[in-house]
Amino acid sequence: MLPFEILYDDPHIIAINKPPGILVHRSRLSEDRVFVLQLLRDQIGQRLFPAHRLDRATSGVLLFGKSAESAAALGLQFMDKSLEKKYLAIVRGFVPEQDTIDYPLADEESGKGLVDAVTHFKRLEQVTCDMAIGLRYPTARFSRVEITPETGRRHQIRKHFAHLRHPIIGDPRHGDVKHNKYFREQFGITRLLLHAQQLTVRHPDTGALLVLEAAPDAEFLRAQHLIFGS
Repeated sequence: MLPFEILYDDPHIIAINKPPGILVHRSRLSEDRVFVLQLLRDQIGQRLFPAHRLDRATSGVLLFGKSAESAAALGLQFMDKSLEKKYLAIVRGFVPEQDTIDYPLADEESGKGLVDAVTHFKRLEQVTCDMAIGLRYPTARFSRVEITPETGRRHQIRKHFAHLRHPIIGDPRHGDVKHNKYFREQFGITRLLLHAQQLTVRHPDTGALLVLEAAPDAEFLRAQHLIFGS
């Protein structure tokens, strides 16, 4: 794997543009042997501490502390919701201009039932394409959305949009099988079209406000161009 794109780097923290298809760190739920944590550690020659996570399939801004203290200070901001995360996604169908999804999800971490989960979004654009994906219609509808999750549950954004019946294109677990197959076979697009494009956070040492931004990768941009022409 190529070296990670570094978005920000100082003696206390480092942020990268995580590519899709790789776990942040070792998990008991996976048998993967390659992780962002070890690859980035080898890339910069320094021990690192994750401040948060992104799903294996999700790309975008990923932040690490260079000490346990820095990572813990960042982690508190994720826990108390004092930072802001913005994601970009391409979903099936036409979504409202803006809305809030307030739908509790199963707590996969503890297995103790449902926990609050809130996701805000606004529609950036929508289009009808000449794609005969299903058997019923010769066209297909898509929306490009900007998403601001208020909470950070496992697979929250993916589950919430599936709950709305507007699943994210390329989602193997919560998505539309026919859409995923069409994009894979017709265009060679296999990734989840979900990207963490911006993270606004306070620096754990100076308190300065940092706005970290990551551009989508080539495959995401190609899918966006095929659908929206932009």
